[in-house]
Amino acid sequence: MTFLEVTRDGPLVTLAMNAPEVRNALTGNTAVAEFVEQCAAIDRDLSVKCVIVTGYDGMFSSGGNMKDMRRYFDDTLTQAQIAAEYRNGIQRLTKALYGLDVPVIAAVGGAAIGAGCDLACMCDVRIAAENAAFAESFVKVGIVPGDGGAWLLTRTIGRSKAAEMAFTGEMLSAAEALRIGLVSRVVPAAQLMDAARELAAKITAQPGGVLRMTKRLLRESQMNSLDSVLETSAVMQALAHKSWEHREAVTAFIDKRKPDFSQPKA
Repeated sequence: MTFLEVTRDGPLVTLAMNAPEVRNALTGNTAVAEFVEQCAAIDRDLSVKCVIVTGYDGMFSSGGNMKDMRRYFDDTLTQAQIAAEYRNGIQRLTKALYGLDVPVIAAVGGAAIGAGCDLACMCDVRIAAENAAFAESFVKVGIVPGDGGAWLLTRTIGRSKAAEMAFTGEMLSAAEALRIGLVSRVVPAAQLMDAARELAAKITAQPGGVLRMTKRLLRESQMNSLDSVLETSAVMQALAHKSWEHREAVTAFIDKRKPDFSQPKA
């Protein structure tokens, strides 16, 4: 049985975690391999414009599999081996999902715990159901955010609130997540996927090439200087001005019609 259920609706791909027996845990199973494989396929397919990541009703992801963690008690498993497991395991998921070229929406229903909370932060936009809850709970089980959560959470909600979440491991409600900017909106649980698809429809209506460049600029702005981002922006803008999508958008505006970004124009 696969961890991810993958569905395609035109330019939208939905990756739905469906492992209720482990509450969508991301370790001790095929979750990492499946996420990495799907992200690679999405990046290769230029017709994809948006991705939704979600879970089954009542659960986004419980993070690490606690039962699987007991094997680290084995004295024959060295610290170097454990570090290598993280590099070659959950950290591959972080790089693949955070590094996706297209916009990613996390539709969070139920709990997003530990690496599950970080999984949501790997996405560009987070929509939460009213019953959602978030916790950076590694400290409560005597470990650190080995998946890059310290980097992700700080950039999502700022240093002070990220530190509070990481130092206490306390659970936040959907309402509190909205207040601190961890999510952009909260909706009734029954409307979660409709809200995610509605937002995805607004995104996929835009030109795909420009969406990918815009996402790259937003990510570059988190790590580089203004001068560096300005230079990258100039280069990408030159590419955008010469694209068929820009020509179609301007022509449609002048002709007072809706632009068609479904395929290149002759």
